[in-house]
Amino acid sequence: MEASWASSEHARRTMRANRRRDTKPELALRSMLHSRGLRFRVDCSPMRGVRSRADIVFSKAKIVVFVDGCFWHGCPEHFIMPKTNTDYWSTKISRNSERDSAVNRKLKDAGWTVIRVWEHEDSSAAADRIEAEWKRAVQ
Repeated sequence: MEASWASSEHARRTMRANRRRDTKPELALRSMLHSRGLRFRVDCSPMRGVRSRADIVFSKAKIVVFVDGCFWHGCPEHFIMPKTNTDYWSTKISRNSERDSAVNRKLKDAGWTVIRVWEHEDSSAAADRIEAEWKRAVQ
């Protein structure tokens, strides 16, 4: 068996149990957007050359929404650096932030509107923001 990056077997199991899609904040936001009559694609790459998969994509309006987890993306309000394996985690979170910025730039350069929502944000307020941008894009 190969060596694990995790600091313990418990940490490894916990990390592997994290969902890539259909998280509670994502489902709440999608439900709210759908109830407002907005239709979108889920968990897909918005364009060729972008490996990151967006949580919500409005293809015709060229709007892409990412629902970012506070831990994984280094939320300024809620991120707390783990006490063990600190070198690994600081590098990991930094790389995630750098990748987010690069993806934002690439999409914006291609004419997409990028909306990032923190998992702790009120889904109704986030849906308001997204709907307003969608209305602006389709008119």
